[in-house]
Amino acid sequence: MAGVRVLGVLSKITPRRFGIIPGISGRTFSVAPAMLARTHVSYEVKDDVAVIRINDPNSKVNTLSIQMQNEMTEVINEIWANNAVQSAVLISSKPGCFIAGADINMIQACNSAEEVTKLSQEGQKMFDKIAKSPKPVVAAINGSCLGGGLEFAIACQYRIATKSKKTVLGTPEVMLGLLPGAGGTQRLPKMVGIPSAFDMMLTGRNIRADKAKKMGLVDQVIDPLGPGLKSPEDRTIEYLEEIAVDCARGIASKKIKLNKEKGMMQKLQDYIIGYEFVRQQIYRTVHGKVMKQSKGLYPAPLKIIDSVKTGLEQGSDAGYLAESQNFGLLAKTSESAALTGLYHGQVACKKNRFGVPEKEVKNLAILGAGLMGAGIAQVTVDKGVNTILKDTTVQGLSRGQQQVYKGLNDKTKKRSITTFERDSILSNLTGQLDYAGFEKADMVIEAVFEDLAIKHKVIKEVEAVISPHCIFATNTSALPIKDIAAASMRPEKVIGMHYFSPVDKMQLLEIITTDQTSKDTTASAVAVGLKQGKVIIVVGDGPGFYTTRCLAPMLAEAIRVLQEGVDPKKLDSLTTGLGFPVGTATLADEVGIDVAAHVAEDLGQAFGPRFGGGNVEVLKTMVDLGFKGRKSGKGCYVYTPGLKHKDINPDVEDILEKYKLTPNPAVSSDSDVQYRLVSRFVNEAVLCLQEGILNGPVEGDIGAVFGLGFPPCLGGPFRFVDTFGADKLVEKMRRFEEVYGNQFTPCQLLLDHAKDSSLKFHK
Repeated sequence: MAGVRVLGVLSKITPRRFGIIPGISGRTFSVAPAMLARTHVSYEVKDDVAVIRINDPNSKVNTLSIQMQNEMTEVINEIWANNAVQSAVLISSKPGCFIAGADINMIQACNSAEEVTKLSQEGQKMFDKIAKSPKPVVAAINGSCLGGGLEFAIACQYRIATKSKKTVLGTPEVMLGLLPGAGGTQRLPKMVGIPSAFDMMLTGRNIRADKAKKMGLVDQVIDPLGPGLKSPEDRTIEYLEEIAVDCARGIASKKIKLNKEKGMMQKLQDYIIGYEFVRQQIYRTVHGKVMKQSKGLYPAPLKIIDSVKTGLEQGSDAGYLAESQNFGLLAKTSESAALTGLYHGQVACKKNRFGVPEKEVKNLAILGAGLMGAGIAQVTVDKGVNTILKDTTVQGLSRGQQQVYKGLNDKTKKRSITTFERDSILSNLTGQLDYAGFEKADMVIEAVFEDLAIKHKVIKEVEAVISPHCIFATNTSALPIKDIAAASMRPEKVIGMHYFSPVDKMQLLEIITTDQTSKDTTASAVAVGLKQGKVIIVVGDGPGFYTTRCLAPMLAEAIRVLQEGVDPKKLDSLTTGLGFPVGTATLADEVGIDVAAHVAEDLGQAFGPRFGGGNVEVLKTMVDLGFKGRKSGKGCYVYTPGLKHKDINPDVEDILEKYKLTPNPAVSSDSDVQYRLVSRFVNEAVLCLQEGILNGPVEGDIGAVFGLGFPPCLGGPFRFVDTFGADKLVEKMRRFEEVYGNQFTPCQLLLDHAKDSSLKFHK
């Protein structure tokens, strides 16, 4: 579960920008004198209710840092000692964020598992103090309530949440290779039931307020308010506080009961789960699903199961101890370091290091209404950008517009947006067959066929109608941008924007600059990508850029492996066994066999024999027979609409028999095949850094994981080299080099790291 969903959820826990609202006035209250010395936690007493406000002044979000925990402990002790206070409300002063979780840097600063375990136990003690408070505490939740923030909230006696779109509750620790370490593994099963608790902790999924109410995660939900004399956010915060104060007062006076009567279904479920053999079956089932989906490559899910099981079967004391010890052990695993590195890298790649563009892109035009063009349109119109979608045929345009509509309509079915919002978003899209209105465009993105002559024709047509400030971006996956820009009258305005399919699902955007691309053009392209919600890497120009250049040699090796007698299903099993979410044979079908053949030829011409491997005629023969992958219904596999199961294409087996190679036993074990595939990918990535295609290893790791599915548990090719050891990788490559030649020759930068173990890509 964790391995499959790690990429999507990481993006959801990325910090966002939040403002700070002023204190609420108009009531009689006293201010604690000690609050003047505090910076993260303050409180005021409103009649008999203490309103505790949390606000980290050094961060865009609230995190449970050591300082915040110390100040919170002080405040709680003062409130308990104040006889005038009968109850308390916990609320955030940051609109859009309650508490986003623990401070990751605080955990990383620990030098041993024992230190991390102690941190966990300190958090457990603080929340236990809240849970056993003689004065009821109400958590007033608006915005992100994640990780340690949720653990804090469920330790409180009562929870109220706004139904704002920004309000999400969840336990995303598993996505960082960790587990809820401040009591979450012990409290959640008792609060929402074992199955729901496992689902939350093992997937890290975000839960909206309405669903949280149905689950029993929160006790009450309120609607956010619209604009008035103050902003909607400020009014909602004030309203939430008023409701929370009234609830706190009601709980203290016994008017509101904390122990609600359980329904018949809940009583029945509790009765069934009371049997040990039922619980043991749940543990076995969950363990089996985790192993099937994560291949056992992620230790965190297994430790979550262990912590929950220990608490339920051996008692709370044993459960809390297991949780803290497991938390400490996980924090020092290579998998946690890899996932945490990806988190930090993603945050870095969601910033525009090129500055603010001179002109904001408000009007965007897209050439080509195919899968890519329509996908780009879909992630643009819902951000409020006026978008023209142009195609050469009515049929093509209609199909593209229907794709955009379907994508938005699916969101209405999931209740992410209303039908009114869907129609309002669609009003930003204009479909047409000519260049009318292009003179108003601030940027044009072409997504036409991967043919240099066609792209030259298009760029000349576009430049005849656009304004001087308009940027021309090309969505190519392999053609050098300088070659496309050769037909332009203003190459400084030409840039590559390589999107990944499906555009609305894949997070990465690879932006490619030439020596002539201006800094403002780059800044504008990054700004558009960020507005579209993308994680962005900016790379230098060259055949295949970065991502395609890394993928091509691995696919070439995969073809050779198939020719050596490994069938597509075994090949897929070997690559997913390493941690790739999709097997290599399936990936070739998803990319398109015709696209793979085209790229293999182009990059083979550009880089020579080094990019060889399997015989490209295997791919060409498949294309000639109409086996272009999933899109044609047949590729390495046969695809039947409506069925997830797929069988190997028997005709492909005949093709592979025709081009059969005799495997060398010295380099053909399952492990050897895995390292042959991954080493070619990694070596090319390191060579891209060596040649200056990449800005740094962070962007290299992000591009590989988010664009190509490089195993998240390995953290990307550069972190893999650091963890696995450059010397060991070079040793394996030398063995392969003896058999296959320069396709496995390690690049100089990799050799440098192999010779000096102190050299690391990540400090």
